[in-house]
Amino acid sequence: MRILVIWMFFTLAAVASARDESIDELKSRVQNASAAERAAICVRIAELQLRSADKSYVDGNVEQARAAVDDIVTYAEKARDAALEAQKHLKNIEIAVRKISDKLKDIKRTLAFDDQPQVQVAIQRLEEVRTSLLRDMFKKEKK
Repeated sequence: MRILVIWMFFTLAAVASARDESIDELKSRVQNASAAERAAICVRIAELQLRSADKSYVDGNVEQARAAVDDIVTYAEKARDAALEAQKHLKNIEIAVRKISDKLKDIKRTLAFDDQPQVQVAIQRLEEVRTSLLRDMFKKEKK
């Protein structure tokens, strides 16, 4: 029984580590991926950069956090573009971008006044990404 539990632990650890690609590894995969895969990879990068930005702000690394926030917007826009190109995963990308935007709003409330404008601009750009996705999802076909 103990051996089975140990084996399950190592199996789960191996699966988890296989899924935990670094941001740089994901960025290198973006270029060669299909449009549908590119959308998912870009959203994953944006989510990881969101965690990085939050941690950096908490740790007082404002410049590193600002770079992460810029990456969030860049890769959310790339995810939108890839999803629109493939016409797949529009809803999933929109939901993910909404969650990222909501988390950025929460982070913004904790920041010093001088650090808030850049995050607010990022939030606005993410809302534009969401709007364009929603517009495409609910557009009416002209006959």
